[in-house]
Amino acid sequence: MEKETARIEAFSDGVFAIAITLLILEIKIPVASGGDLSRQLLRQWPSYFAFVVSFAFIGIMWINHHRLFTHIRRSNNTLLFLNLLLLLGVTAVPFPTAVLAQHLGGSDQRAAAILYHGTYFVIAVFFNILWRYASRNLLGKDADAGATGTISAQYAVGPLLYLACIALAWVNVPVSLLLNVGLAVFFALPSHRVVRAAGQ
Repeated sequence: MEKETARIEAFSDGVFAIAITLLILEIKIPVASGGDLSRQLLRQWPSYFAFVVSFAFIGIMWINHHRLFTHIRRSNNTLLFLNLLLLLGVTAVPFPTAVLAQHLGGSDQRAAAILYHGTYFVIAVFFNILWRYASRNLLGKDADAGATGTISAQYAVGPLLYLACIALAWVNVPVSLLLNVGLAVFFALPSHRVVRAAGQ
């Protein structure tokens, strides 16, 4: 029997795949008349950095989306709209990635970093809204209360930590980006490990 949320997951997988593929478009092929090839390639280091980091972030968001839908057993119109809201944030990621790549190391890198962090803040809020609605209304009868509670606890700190990245960008852009990378690692970990570590 097909899972009730199968079409939602299939559509979402397609959106994640497209968004993650679009990231590579920011990395330009050096032109033959542009001078030394090695220098041209090295000058694009901000694009490489932004690509790798955002690729990892979208991949981790896809992993977390998959984890959520292993618990969500039913669907309704509200879930459809909330999932679309989350995917709206995911499809926007290539834009702040391109802006960051263009301005990292320049005079406008602070504004670019704030836009970048702000995008992930919004996505974190959308993840929370989706999960909290689903956990209260659409889980199976055999849902593990402990597992759903740990997911909720992990997700709850996300928006606050991304706000910290935004605030830190006003002081030190590279450090704010390192914190953002740390958040990617945080959300890549299974929720039970994160909560267990926090309790020790």
